[in-house]
Amino acid sequence: MNYLAHLFLAKPTADSHMGNLLGDFCRGVDIRQFSAPILAGLDNHRRVDRFTDSHPQVRAAKALFSSKRRRFAGIALDVLFDHFLIRHWHHYSELDFAHFCELAYQRLDKRMPLMPERMQKVVGSMINQHWFASYAQLDGVGFALDRIAGRIRFSHEFAGSLEDIERHYLEFDECFRLFFPALRRHIEQQGQE
Repeated sequence: MNYLAHLFLAKPTADSHMGNLLGDFCRGVDIRQFSAPILAGLDNHRRVDRFTDSHPQVRAAKALFSSKRRRFAGIALDVLFDHFLIRHWHHYSELDFAHFCELAYQRLDKRMPLMPERMQKVVGSMINQHWFASYAQLDGVGFALDRIAGRIRFSHEFAGSLEDIERHYLEFDECFRLFFPALRRHIEQQGQE
């Protein structure tokens, strides 16, 4: 799952929000420096990722990508699933999406000084450029994926992955609608943080 979904599945606290994003930024970082609530958020992030990676609907969705892009299908689905979470937001939350984003950005900003340097840069951009709102449109998803493709340091054909997404959009949507409630139940049953 991508940033929005990780925050959605976090507790509504600054420590939890930081911990739930830390999973993408803790390589080479001594995590023992962080408080127990931040580490609980990190554990939640990892539970979400393990469940997602092993779920049959997610595996089926990855297979929809063309062979030249399948290696990066998980990355594409992470961003695309944030798009579908926004699209179906009213099914999952009583809180207005814009208000959720505002609260999430405020919580993350409170923990900015504790974040590893690379996380500070990414989260700062996320807040200043309102990334989540851009995921509501497919163009925003395509832009985000092409930016990710541009950071990959070896030869690949990941750029332009929006073509595969548009070709199978309804199938990806169905996959998300079957998968996401199962993920939420799993996290609730595991005892959220």
